[in-house]
Amino acid sequence: MTYTATNTTTGGLTRPLRRAEAWLDDRGRAGWIVAMILGFIFFWPVGLALLAYITWTNRWSKSMFKFNGCATRTSHSFKSANSGNSAFDAYRSETIRRLEEEQVAFEAFLKRLRDARDKQEFDAFMEDRARANSDAKADAEPKDDATRKDIAAY
Repeated sequence: MTYTATNTTTGGLTRPLRRAEAWLDDRGRAGWIVAMILGFIFFWPVGLALLAYITWTNRWSKSMFKFNGCATRTSHSFKSANSGNSAFDAYRSETIRRLEEEQVAFEAFLKRLRDARDKQEFDAFMEDRARANSDAKADAEPKDDATRKDIAAY
């Protein structure tokens, strides 16, 4: 007679759910989305439960890529991943480098554009302020010569 010990903390339903979760993780984000849609189609509470689970475990933002037959969750693993094709890897690394340079150049261009717009707005503000000050001074001074003579007599 053989005796096998079972884990009492995991219920009978937990093990199949963990296997299903691992199976869906192997298929990536698309597998989870398909399972959720099928859940909504066949029995809407299952779809709603899957939607809540996907959101709660943050499976929307996890990128899942397959390299060498195994699924790995990474963000930006393209630089370090080796596809096995040296020509493609060289092309990919050159393209990524070029895109990063273009991004830096574009961000610098946007900064110069914002600085130029800010300078233009500041110059317009200073001109309006100077014009308002000169108008205020002109309004404070008397317009005719007779009024100036009366003021000078005091």
